[in-house]
Amino acid sequence: MPTKHYPLVSIITVNFNGSGDTIELIETLTHITYPNFEIIVIDNHSGADDPKIIKERFPSVVLYESNVNMGFAGGNNLGIMRARGEYILLMNNDTITDKGFLEPLVDKMESDPRIGAVSSKIRFYYDRQVIQFAGYSPINHRTMRSFAIGYREKDRGQYDLDCETAYAHGAVMMVPAKVIQEIGLMSYIFFLYYEEADWSYRIRKAGYSIWYVHNSLVYHKESSSVGKLSESKIYYQNRNRIVFMRRHVHGRDFYLGILYQVMIAIPSNAFRYLAKGRISCFYAYMKAVGWHLKNIANPHIHDNPFL
Repeated sequence: MPTKHYPLVSIITVNFNGSGDTIELIETLTHITYPNFEIIVIDNHSGADDPKIIKERFPSVVLYESNVNMGFAGGNNLGIMRARGEYILLMNNDTITDKGFLEPLVDKMESDPRIGAVSSKIRFYYDRQVIQFAGYSPINHRTMRSFAIGYREKDRGQYDLDCETAYAHGAVMMVPAKVIQEIGLMSYIFFLYYEEADWSYRIRKAGYSIWYVHNSLVYHKESSSVGKLSESKIYYQNRNRIVFMRRHVHGRDFYLGILYQVMIAIPSNAFRYLAKGRISCFYAYMKAVGWHLKNIANPHIHDNPFL
C-alpha cells in the first residue's frame, strides 16, 4: 500500500503584544496529528511584551521580529516570504486548533487544483458550541457588507457539509504557494481588516474557487488584539470597506455605492456614535472617511505586491 503524501504546510501567525495567545496557539499545534508542518511567527514590533519568550518555549519555531508594525497584511506577507511549504496557512494568534484540523484542509486542496483557498469551521473560543464562521456571503457592492454564515448559531451539525464560499476567513486561511506566486501577496494598503476579503476576491478573479471545510475545527478569541469596540477597529474597518470598493467595484455599482455611503452610511454611523456619547469613536470614524478625501487620487490604492 503506497505511503500517504503529506505536503509541507507553512503555518504563519502574526504576534503583536500577544505572546500569551501565540504560545497557546503553538501549544495546540504541537499536538496536531498532521506530521509535516513548520511554524513561522512574525512579531509586529511588539512594545508591551517580549516575543523572545515564544522562541524560548518553542525552539523549533521560526521567529522573525520586525522593526516596524506592518499590520496583519504586511506581517503575513513577511511570513509568506520566509515560508517553504507547498501550502501556506495563515492563522490568527488568538486561535486554537482541534487535533485533526489540518488534514481536512490539505485533503480539500489536494482534491482539486482549481481550489485557491480554504478555511475551517470556526467556533468561538469562549463559547465553544457556537459558530463564528461557516462561510461568507458575497459583499454587497452598494452597502459593502456581507455576513458570516452560521454566525452565533449553536452548532447542531447544520453546516456539516463542505461548500464554496465567497471569501475565506483570515483567522484560518490556507492558500497554495503556487496561487500566491500567480496572484501576489496581500495588499499593504489595508494594514488591518478586509485584506483577506480582497485576497479572496483576487483569488476568485484568477479562476480559483474558495471553500469552507466543515470537518476542520478552529476556535477563535474574536477581536482580542484590538478590542471589541476600539478606535483602531472602527478606523480600519470603515476606511478599508471603502478601499475594497475602490479596488473592486466599478461602473454603475460604484457610483451607487458611493451615493449610499455619502447619503446613508456615513451620516447614520457618525450620528450613532455622537448620540451614544462615544466621541473618540466618532473621531475615529470621521478620520476613516477623511483618509479617502486625502487619498482620492492615490495610485497605491490599487497596488498588489508580488513575491
